[in-house]
Amino acid sequence: MATISSFGKYTHAIVRCIPSSFGTADAMADGSDNETEPVDLAKAHRQYGVYTGILRQKLGLQVIELAADESLPNSTLVGDLAVIQGDTALLTRPWAPSRRDEISSVKKVLEELKLRVVEVTDEGATLDGSDVLFTGREFFVGISKWTNHRGAEMVADAFRDFAVSTVPVSGTLHLRSFCSMAGSDTVIVGSSDVAKKAMKTMEQLTDHHYETLTVPDDPAANCIYARLGQKSSVLLHRSAEEFPNSVQPFQKLPDYTLIPAACTEVAKLGGTLSSCSLLINKKLEI
Repeated sequence: MATISSFGKYTHAIVRCIPSSFGTADAMADGSDNETEPVDLAKAHRQYGVYTGILRQKLGLQVIELAADESLPNSTLVGDLAVIQGDTALLTRPWAPSRRDEISSVKKVLEELKLRVVEVTDEGATLDGSDVLFTGREFFVGISKWTNHRGAEMVADAFRDFAVSTVPVSGTLHLRSFCSMAGSDTVIVGSSDVAKKAMKTMEQLTDHHYETLTVPDDPAANCIYARLGQKSSVLLHRSAEEFPNSVQPFQKLPDYTLIPAACTEVAKLGGTLSSCSLLINKKLEI
């Protein structure tokens, strides 16, 4: 089992190439609430290239890149397909039935990495990985359009060494659409009423005191925290071009390396920075 000392340390990342069907009517039918401009496929490919480059070059991860599948327009959002902690990987059961066909290729990679793979077999359960926030100490699971209570119970069953609490999320957002971790003691959270309400609920449910870093824009609160070596902390965050008002609060994090990464096109389908990869630590500290 991983400990607080290994929180934020990763060795591998699973990503999936963007299919040409990304952003098509089939993708929208999977439940995204898109009323903005259509996806710019060329721009999506450029942003994906930058993102995977950061994982390889800045974070030093071994990136496992799955081939695009035109029949699975949302499959780039691999972060929805599994919850990984320590040597255990819980394969999820996405709310959108058409997305469940995305699971098999990810399962194969996780098994090849010798993780203990657990599957959600309850047909009444729905669970998206983007609704699961692991703090290094405990799990919070958003009860949302995408994830129900039975899905949260599957998280508790798979990770019995950790407390698992549920947090109501209204509308079409996932829990991690507006919050993420910046270390084991700090939660980054957006400023909307939905985000504030969820954060208040988490504070009421935990015995641990978390510092909060509030940003003006909810999407900017979804970041990727990683540790390099013993003391170097990295935060991958949305770019200043996307959310200029939300970049300044990150300067409050002492001794962090801040790395901007745009994901405007993925966001049009409800995706986030963290939903574009599955991060794994194969060198666990005991």
